[in-house]
Amino acid sequence: MTTTFEDLRPGTTFTFGPIAVSKEEIVAFAREYDPQPFHVDEVAARDSFIGTLIASGWHTASLNMRLFAEGILLDSTGMGAPGVEELKWLKPVKPGDSLRSRVTVTDSRPSGSRPTLGLVQFAFEVLNQQDEPVMTQSNWVLFGRREPGPDAPAKPAAPKPAGADHSGTGLVRATSNPYLDDLVAGETTVLGSYTFTAEEIVRFARAFDPQRFHVDPVAAQESLLGGLCASGWHTACIWMQHLAAHRDETRTQALARGQRPARLGPSPGFTNMRWLKPVYAGDTITYRTTLTNKRASASRPGWGLAFHHNTAVNQKGEEVFAFDGMVFWERRPER
Repeated sequence: MTTTFEDLRPGTTFTFGPIAVSKEEIVAFAREYDPQPFHVDEVAARDSFIGTLIASGWHTASLNMRLFAEGILLDSTGMGAPGVEELKWLKPVKPGDSLRSRVTVTDSRPSGSRPTLGLVQFAFEVLNQQDEPVMTQSNWVLFGRREPGPDAPAKPAAPKPAGADHSGTGLVRATSNPYLDDLVAGETTVLGSYTFTAEEIVRFARAFDPQRFHVDPVAAQESLLGGLCASGWHTACIWMQHLAAHRDETRTQALARGQRPARLGPSPGFTNMRWLKPVYAGDTITYRTTLTNKRASASRPGWGLAFHHNTAVNQKGEEVFAFDGMVFWERRPER
C-alpha cells in the first residue's frame, strides 16, 4: 500500500536497517567527496584529530537517506524535502559499524497553498551496533494527500537567523594557510563550480537516494519537480568535494613555502540547510563559503571552531542551496 500524508501521524516510529559500513566503502566515498586524511588513510588518521579512520559525516547522512528512501519514500507519494533544520554528527562511524535509522514522525500539517499536498516532519536517530546514536537529523518532507482537503492557514516564513551579514566579498586566498587565529569574519571564498550531468545525478541517487525524480527522467518530468534533478545530498556532497579541494590547494601551497599546513578536524554538524531550487541535469552550480564566527575550544587545547555560511547558485544566478556549518580548526601553535 502506497504511503500518503494521512498515514504518517505524529508519534509514529519506524526503524530501518541495518546497513553495514565497510572500510572499502568509507574510503571510496571519501576519495570522491571528502578526501580528508582521517577518511581515506589509516596511517595518517592515527595522527589526526580523531586518531583512527572514520566515515565522512556526509557518507553517514547519505546512508541514512538510503535507509529512509527504501523504508518509506520509494512506495509513497513523497515529493522531496525543502531542507534540513538541524543535523548533528555525535560519534564517529568506523569500518565494520552497522547502522540503523530510527525515524519518528514529530509533526504534520496540510500545505497552506496546495490542498493536494501535506508536510510531514521527521526526527532521525542513526544508531550503531551498540545502540549508540551517531547522528541525529530533523527535517520536513512533502507528501501527496489521498484526498485534497480544505486549505490550512499558511504559516509565516521563519525569520532569517540573526548574525553576520553573509554577503561578504573579500576572498580568502588559497595560499594564505590560515590558522583559526587568522580567520576574519565576513571573508568569502569561492570554492568553484560544478556541472551536474544526468549520469552523475543517477549514479549518486541509485546508491543513496533512489527516488523517481533522481533516477528516472521520464518519471521525473511527471513529478512536482518537472525534470531529472540531483538529490539534495548530492548537491551537499559536491560542496564538500570543492571545500576539500580548496583545502588541499592551501596545503600544497603552504608546503611549497616551507610551512606546516593548518589542519582541520571533523564537523559537529550543521543547521538551516535549504534546498531552494532543484538542481537539474546540465545546471552549473557555483559554491561559496563565508566565515561568520570563530571561538577557541575549551575541551581541546590547540583547536577551535570555525562557523561558516555556505551558498550555491546556478548559472542563472539563482540560489539553489544554503546551510550554516561548523568545523574544528587548528589554532596557531605557540612558539
